[in-house]
Amino acid sequence: MIEVSKLTKKYGDKAAIQDVSFNIAQGEVVGFLGPNGAGKTTTMRILTGYIPPTSGEVKIGGLDVFADSLVVRQKLGYLPENTPLYLDMDVEVFLKYIAALKKVTADKRQTHIRKIMKICGISNVSQSTIKTLSKGYRQRVGIAQALVGNPEYLILDEPTIGLDPKQIIEIRELIKSLAEDKTIILSTHILPEVSITCTRVIIISEGKIVAEDTPNNLENRLSGVAKVLLTVKGQPEKIKLSLQDITDVTEVNIKKTHPGGLIDLEVASQKEADVRKELAQTIVRNDWDLLEMRREVLGLEEIFLKLTTKE
Repeated sequence: MIEVSKLTKKYGDKAAIQDVSFNIAQGEVVGFLGPNGAGKTTTMRILTGYIPPTSGEVKIGGLDVFADSLVVRQKLGYLPENTPLYLDMDVEVFLKYIAALKKVTADKRQTHIRKIMKICGISNVSQSTIKTLSKGYRQRVGIAQALVGNPEYLILDEPTIGLDPKQIIEIRELIKSLAEDKTIILSTHILPEVSITCTRVIIISEGKIVAEDTPNNLENRLSGVAKVLLTVKGQPEKIKLSLQDITDVTEVNIKKTHPGGLIDLEVASQKEADVRKELAQTIVRNDWDLLEMRREVLGLEEIFLKLTTKE
């Protein structure tokens, strides 16, 4: 378990993070989400013992990150934002070097490294010099070095930054496969990263935690209204007036009119209410043509903007 309590880091008078607290249970994959400059990397660096906090406490597996630093580091695999690689080394040589640093015994080193290379999909480039690899393969090597020593906890800071769409998908799938027996905290500002890969979200803005929950629960908590989008054929104002009379409907807006009498409408209702049945019945009863109906849900992107943008 990762336990973070009232963590603050100041540079002079400026607080990079302030009173940050959260827990991550064993086996969870948690997305640490925030805009650039929100304090994500600072938090990751404190969690790994790379820099000390100004105040607060971090425990990993029940051990204090700074009082028991060496023991904690043996439990951690860390991929910094800028992947730390020795570019002139071959992939396998580099990973063996990391294994030696992490005190993997010599008799187990070869088997251990080959297993990790297979997991990360880099066995085919094991004899290649790292500087000749693509960005995607370098990122895989970076994740491989984090896995050396079989750590219980993985801390990945922006693991897909700078990758092309195909490489991003590959790295996401790799992270999801690692989640089967690791506790993972994934720092990112890329929204799909969290919704696809993580079971829980922690959102940080201006150095403070502003939300913490599953993506679905955040949607339910922060969406004050439910919206239904309609495409109907008929007279716009008559349709609008009729739909506004439905119980629990709070607002009807005509979004767009099309040739041939088609109109797009947005119908807002109370969050708990599902008015789709009443909408359809009203439209049919008035002999209007209903071409489309779909419910609009507040997605992670809207939640993110709502929590991290000052109006």
